[in-house]
Amino acid sequence: MWRQNHVRILPLICLTLFAVASSGAEEYALGPDSQRQAGVPEGTVTKYSWTSKVFPGTVRDYWVYVPAEYDQSTPACLMVFQDGSGFVNEKGSWRVPVVFDNLIHKHEMPVTIGVFIDPGVLPVKEPGQRERYNRSLEYDGLGSRYAHLVLDEILPEVAKHYNVSTDPNDRAIAGSSSGGIAAFTVAWSHPEAFHRVLSFIGSYTDLRGGDIYPALIRKSEPKPLRVFLQDGDHDLNIYAGNWYLGNQGMASALKYAGYDVKFVVGTEGHNAKQGGAILPEALRWSWRDYPRKIVASTAGGDRMFVTEISDPDNPWQKIAQGHQFTDGPAVDRSGDVYYTDVPAGKIYKISTAGKVSVFKDHAGQVTGLMFGADGRLYACEDSRREIVSYGLDGSEQILAKGVHSNDLAVSKNGGVYFTNIADHSIGYISPKGETRVVYRGIEFPNGIVLSPDESLLAVDDSKGRWVWSFQVEPDGSLSNGEPFYRLETPDESSATGADGMTFDSLGYLYVTTKLGVQICDQPGRVVAILSKPQPGSLSNISFGSPNMDYLYVTSGDKVYRRRLRRTGVRPGDLIMPPKPQL
Repeated sequence: MWRQNHVRILPLICLTLFAVASSGAEEYALGPDSQRQAGVPEGTVTKYSWTSKVFPGTVRDYWVYVPAEYDQSTPACLMVFQDGSGFVNEKGSWRVPVVFDNLIHKHEMPVTIGVFIDPGVLPVKEPGQRERYNRSLEYDGLGSRYAHLVLDEILPEVAKHYNVSTDPNDRAIAGSSSGGIAAFTVAWSHPEAFHRVLSFIGSYTDLRGGDIYPALIRKSEPKPLRVFLQDGDHDLNIYAGNWYLGNQGMASALKYAGYDVKFVVGTEGHNAKQGGAILPEALRWSWRDYPRKIVASTAGGDRMFVTEISDPDNPWQKIAQGHQFTDGPAVDRSGDVYYTDVPAGKIYKISTAGKVSVFKDHAGQVTGLMFGADGRLYACEDSRREIVSYGLDGSEQILAKGVHSNDLAVSKNGGVYFTNIADHSIGYISPKGETRVVYRGIEFPNGIVLSPDESLLAVDDSKGRWVWSFQVEPDGSLSNGEPFYRLETPDESSATGADGMTFDSLGYLYVTTKLGVQICDQPGRVVAILSKPQPGSLSNISFGSPNMDYLYVTSGDKVYRRRLRRTGVRPGDLIMPPKPQL
């Protein structure tokens, strides 16, 4: 059985950041844990090659280390290394198989299978041509693409031969330089796969946008990760940024967000001298107290702002499932939430007690829903080119015919704004029933919502990064529009995928996006990002419950909700938000 041994304390930054002051570089030598020891059984290393579909046509080598203590009947822990040929080399700077043999033998880390993956190369078609080297594309890029190569291609092959645990608490991922940021990216985007990260001289700079990580960490809900960082104060300072400052920013952000983080600072440059020397200690720290579970921080760090909005003790709860595609959650004055299953042509009601029932059958392919101050449920029925409203008895009234519509907002006086994706426009139905275009020019106008005092109208652009803000005139027209709220975008696209929106009573805007629920303050800045309840898209959002303190989201075939520390606005209420901090 694995047990914890005494671990020597490293020079580190954990609770307080500090820089190592010295007149010259320190000497880093490989210790006894990096040398072959008498009586220590040796594991085996097997080399493989792989042609990827995630990165089409690229080929790469990878190696699998299996410790002598491995027992096929017991799932082994797993550790993945980027730039695998360097880490697996027993004569190199890292000597991972040797270190693993020694630490596993001393029960200072669990029985762990190592997978060492090289970056891909696109072979040439003819002699005299140059290969395409994919290392920066795969490692420095953000998002999930490289993670899919690891999780969907390489690891399933390893699992065909070895009994490898699928528990993220049993799995670690590591790398150096661009391989370091790649390791963090895989765990950050897939915490359900890895809970332990080791990053040496990580490239948290603008090679491909990695300098955004400290800001994203500060804005996002904490994930169940334990992160080891190492860098030297003589690391690179080039066109893409300063590596030492980038790692300081990462350590500071992770500490701010309440992560279990250790930052070891040395005096070396962009090399493996210090990293190789401290690798055994880094592994001991990462695997300490195993098998105790690594969990996301519920308290946050010193000033974790997202926890002022979210309640970490109340995660997403699944309320409904088994639909085809859910959309359009809308709250009535009592706190009940209605939503639509678009392809099925049904509108459902979720009571404040969480009971789901059918409100309207054969409703057509309704997308957007919104309650008005009159207690009626307004709906976009684009397949019939109609905008309608329903009484609580299900009786239907047609407001407009022959119009395209996707989502809508209803003012207290009965005016209805709606987005028209086909025409790139915002339409308006006056209280008298007159329909007109009030703005045209947004590439993909999708979600639409009135501010709590109805002085402003917000409209998001799914294909861009902006949510537009317009001033509402007394006659319903719009003026002084500008791209106001700046959203974070995924690495794979410049499109946020922004869709449904809602405001809380303090004037903060909540937007469903590819990255999660992005929350903007009144000045238009993203201040927090709530994690998605499941992989895939979020289509729309609404507050609900008697106290308006539950946030509901529609996501694929399901509906989720969670309790927040903020409240929404009931239909028909006008609330003046407080003056924002500028």
